[in-house]
Amino acid sequence: MTTQTPVTEHDLTVGSYRTHVYRSGAGNREAVLFIHGSGPGANGWANWQYALPALGDTFDCIAFDLVGFGRSAHPDPAPQGAAAWLPLWIEQSLGLLDALNISHAHLVGNSLGGALALHLLTHAPQRFDRAILMGPIGVPFPITEGLDGVWGFYDDPTLERLTQIFRWFVFDPQHVGGDLEAIARQRYGAATAPEAARSFAAMFPPPRQQHVDALVVPEDAIARIEQPVLLVHGRDDVIVPLDTSLTLLRQLPRVQLHVFGQCSHWVQIEQRDAFNALVRWFLTVER
Repeated sequence: MTTQTPVTEHDLTVGSYRTHVYRSGAGNREAVLFIHGSGPGANGWANWQYALPALGDTFDCIAFDLVGFGRSAHPDPAPQGAAAWLPLWIEQSLGLLDALNISHAHLVGNSLGGALALHLLTHAPQRFDRAILMGPIGVPFPITEGLDGVWGFYDDPTLERLTQIFRWFVFDPQHVGGDLEAIARQRYGAATAPEAARSFAAMFPPPRQQHVDALVVPEDAIARIEQPVLLVHGRDDVIVPLDTSLTLLRQLPRVQLHVFGQCSHWVQIEQRDAFNALVRWFLTVER
């Protein structure tokens, strides 16, 4: 059985904003920065609650709530559109490493976090060693019905709508305990908190294809990324299609792809043990 490392959490002031941080394995030699996705109620703990305890025995694992999510700051007035939020997230990510006195780290990014990881690799390549991108945005694709529904949650922010979103996130509800409505009830309060609702609505106003496009990293910049990259994707992902990882597989120079069949967007939850094993293998064995 894998040892479960305790996870601590605290707030830091990073730049102009409060950042809520989750950490396990502080003091381990290699740091890993985990970046969450953009679903309603998303935050560092919701995305990485299984990874941090499992990997903190080996790595200094750091997850955080992006500005505009969770218990980090919610600017008021809020920036309008993903293009306006992206520079804040880049600055926050690099500022967090500075605040923790971490000169360089590995990256693990999920969905929106995958796009941010790609931007970090091109914006400050000297700060990062290896990257794992899971169901990543960051390349051009027509927005899916699922992603449009996720980003449009606040058009009709009901418990039923949130439950439907979680149905899209998983291939088999039994992988997450079977009762998706119970998970939705647990997260509904955080998803509909006034500050979170204000930030989220400002990030992704319609038409939402513009936000997919705003997060794209140019192909020539992707081709210059020198770090080894592992792509991880659910074959049956209806939020971010497998084609995004296939595109990155063609564009990135030093790249591998692992695809899980019978798995949708929540690879790190549906396939938690296998995902954690892949992270550990890629960051330690595959050199």
